[in-house]
Amino acid sequence: MAHAGSPSPTDRDGFRFRGGHVALDLTATLAGRAKAEPRELLKSPADFVRWLGSAGFRAKEATAADLWAAQRLREAIYALALARIAGADKPVEREVVNLLAALTPAVPRLTPDARVELGGSGTAILSTIAREAIALFGGSHAGQIRQCEADGCTLLFVDHSRRGDRRWCSMAGCGNRAKLALFRRRQREARESTR
Repeated sequence: MAHAGSPSPTDRDGFRFRGGHVALDLTATLAGRAKAEPRELLKSPADFVRWLGSAGFRAKEATAADLWAAQRLREAIYALALARIAGADKPVEREVVNLLAALTPAVPRLTPDARVELGGSGTAILSTIAREAIALFGGSHAGQIRQCEADGCTLLFVDHSRRGDRRWCSMAGCGNRAKLALFRRRQREARESTR
């Protein structure tokens, strides 16, 4: 169950939205996880508010405590997703998600153009994202959670492909690079075999 008011998956305002689910999109706010020094995209409460707006939520402000909770929820969701892929459990991270989900969630509102918009405090929106994560991990799409197979990419996504064989977070990005690398390798092997 994805957030009803979220814009379509793409890269927006410096953030990646390729997960097909708001909880997995939150995990993309730590860029370059595979690198020695990952890049934190949520450096300030203002960054968190900007991400919330890009994700389709309505939040006027966030506190330093909201930022810390967002980062903690992000890491708990990421660990739970990897554990789900591996068939394992992460009790501490599960409890983080459960605790945030127990807080008062965001309030839905119908916009003039008949969209559902969720808004409220940073904490309320985090509660909603935690509830969405619970619905994902405990629902019928849990077995469709994947991690991008491209070298160096650690983005997570829900595989909604017809055959269930999606390998990359984005065909336009990682998928294209992987196919180009395969093409070049085959060309190189063909040239070497004719020598």
